[in-house]
Amino acid sequence: MCRWLAYSGTPVLLDTILYKPAHSLIDQSLHSRLGVETTNGDGFGVGWYARETGTDTPAVLRDVGPAWNNRNLREIAQHVMSPLVFAHIRASTGTAVQQTNCHPFRHGRWMWMHNGSIVGFHQLRRELCVAVEPSLFLEMEGTTDSEVMFFLALTLGLEEDPPGAVARMVGLVERTGRAHGVADPVQMTVAVTDGRAVWAFRYASAGIARSLFYSTRVESLRALHPDVSFLQEVSDDTRLVVSEPLSDLPGAWNEVPEHTYGVVRVGHDSLHTFAPLPA
Repeated sequence: MCRWLAYSGTPVLLDTILYKPAHSLIDQSLHSRLGVETTNGDGFGVGWYARETGTDTPAVLRDVGPAWNNRNLREIAQHVMSPLVFAHIRASTGTAVQQTNCHPFRHGRWMWMHNGSIVGFHQLRRELCVAVEPSLFLEMEGTTDSEVMFFLALTLGLEEDPPGAVARMVGLVERTGRAHGVADPVQMTVAVTDGRAVWAFRYASAGIARSLFYSTRVESLRALHPDVSFLQEVSDDTRLVVSEPLSDLPGAWNEVPEHTYGVVRVGHDSLHTFAPLPA
């Protein structure tokens, strides 16, 4: 499958969150502990918002090679600073290793990334694609189930109601899958953002969903670990959501419960029950 992280908070260099942690996303690209595969080398992507440019549209860098030896990623990570970052390392579930299949996916000011799969996607792909709103369909460039999920969510109202749209997307995929004899079609952790808030979802039609964790509140971590300089440099609103913990720092990470979504925004974050809805 894949590994990903979403960062929201005090602007930091990409290097701080991508390379410096003991079990950073770059380390996970070779040595994942909780993923289906140990190695995630089928491409990577990083998306970030640069508020000083006066645009809400995120920048996205994607490549087909492994993240661990990409010189361009290493170069920009030491110079680009952002308050909201998505990063993803890919292990393909069967679709081609190509740039247009790397996450995060972008539409306007929105970004989306996914770990998991639509079971039996090759059977369901045509019907699911037909359900995408025609003008949005023309924007789809790749061949992954993840991108189809994103554009289905956009079709079903993501820009107005992210939790409701994702729930309707999952409901549509499940209904379509079961009509084709796929009993349990959805396995996912998803992160989506409009540059202001981050929504993160953990859900599986059956069984245990892919791993997902969120960071403990910064003020609590400062009390536990007053010697950790990073905690002294970031605001109380700073949060990370990750496929697997970036460090073994005691008390730093909390597992997102099954069938749950979380919302992270300045001054507020919360967890809610997630369930599919009819589309």
